[in-house]
Amino acid sequence: MVDILNYCKRFGIPLISVTKNPESSLGKAGDILLPIPNNGEACPLGLAPTNSTTATLVLGDVLTTCLMERKGFTKLDFNERHPGGKLGSILQKVSDLMHAGSEIPVLEENSSMQQVLIEMTSKRLGCVGFVNKKGELTGILTDGDLRRCLSAQSLDKPALDIMTKNPKTVEKDLMASAAMKIMNDKKITNLFVVENNKPVGVIHIHDILAAGIV
Repeated sequence: MVDILNYCKRFGIPLISVTKNPESSLGKAGDILLPIPNNGEACPLGLAPTNSTTATLVLGDVLTTCLMERKGFTKLDFNERHPGGKLGSILQKVSDLMHAGSEIPVLEENSSMQQVLIEMTSKRLGCVGFVNKKGELTGILTDGDLRRCLSAQSLDKPALDIMTKNPKTVEKDLMASAAMKIMNDKKITNLFVVENNKPVGVIHIHDILAAGIV
């Protein structure tokens, strides 16, 4: 410890001391002193650090949370610095899990029901989105919708007449956990991801569950 203190003094490195004894070498060497309570130790011999180590941990947590608030530290910031493990999975964004590009089940809104069936079967996401001439998402049909309206008459209609218009959508920067809540609240299993109302992806509830986000 003394060598470290001398090194800091020699090279002008600011030192914050955390100690229960302000008169110790560490206490005197610090540019800033953060004292912890000197209430003895829980060790029956009064020797092994117990109370003091716990107090130091608490002080560290307090400093960390205060700094996070002062810096405006967000979940996205946390995710960039802690991408792995359980915490990393919880902080994944929709863009990390969504199906994009050729995997998106999307057709023009005047497509036939036969085209809808083929698209839904080939993409295997249980839904098809529909776009207008501007490429904007205008509606959605799920496999459940198809089962409920399946008849000879409905098969002759264009998707525009049967689809659910103005479907619920999300943006790709939304937390996957937030998308999961939307699906649970709306009792749906997938969401289209849009930019300027144009589909850029689809996220399915199974994708979120598979990532360990519950």
